[in-house]
Amino acid sequence: VELQDATTWATLPRDNRLAAQYSKRSSRNLQSKMKIAAAVLALAASASAFAPQRASPRTSVAVSETKADLEAMAKKLNPIVGFYDPLNLAEAEFWGTSNEATIGFLRHSEIKHGRIAMFAFVGYIVHANGIKFPWAMSMDGSPFPAETNPPALWDTISESAKWQIFSLIAFLEFWSELSTPSHKHYMAGGKPGDYPDFVSGPEGIPHPIPFNLYDPFKFSKNMSEEKKESRLRAEINNGRLAMLGIFGFLSEQTASGSVPLLSGIVSPYDGEPMAPFATNVLGAPFGLN
Repeated sequence: VELQDATTWATLPRDNRLAAQYSKRSSRNLQSKMKIAAAVLALAASASAFAPQRASPRTSVAVSETKADLEAMAKKLNPIVGFYDPLNLAEAEFWGTSNEATIGFLRHSEIKHGRIAMFAFVGYIVHANGIKFPWAMSMDGSPFPAETNPPALWDTISESAKWQIFSLIAFLEFWSELSTPSHKHYMAGGKPGDYPDFVSGPEGIPHPIPFNLYDPFKFSKNMSEEKKESRLRAEINNGRLAMLGIFGFLSEQTASGSVPLLSGIVSPYDGEPMAPFATNVLGAPFGLN
């Protein structure tokens, strides 16, 4: 409100004059603040042209392995079979991730399951030949079972011992999925098959760990990258063979004659080799045995 007529201004009551002066000052202050805000926004708009843009949620992870890399690796692993992917998994995008992340998952899964199969294959042979530790298995002094049929041997182990074994497996699985600044997840640019080191301290395990699960004695510390790559290829091939081997053992045991090369070599087994417990732990609450 601006009062230009001095006569009118003089005739106004004192309270009205004070109100008019306050309104005039407020209007000027508001205009000044708006000019400052406009200048700041202009600077911010110009600076945003030089600011890094936020990455899209679907941005591909920085993984070097693609389908072309798998095809090249397949030739090195098995020149006769080469690249074999009848389900086109190498072109998939699991769980809405990128194709590179999916390939990382598939590569890591094969390496991990190959390692487990190698443990299982060697363990099967060890138990089938009656090799066991000489000390007691339990705190009550019970010895290790004398059974030489590996699946039947597993059935003789107590439920508490099985839970201890699976608890350790669950911890190792949990630790393998960690993604830290020093260890990238295999689906986010990390190396498939690389198991993170055990870390002690506030951000790790609350007690010292003398050895790591992968390469505990640091044999590969001074190994060249070419030799590491060659050994990884050997590990993948051995893992594939071990997966066929352990399932060959179990198939012949449960379906006699299914693997002619193993007929008369492995003992028959009439149990359920895929059931880890004597009772159906998950199905029991629903009346399933």
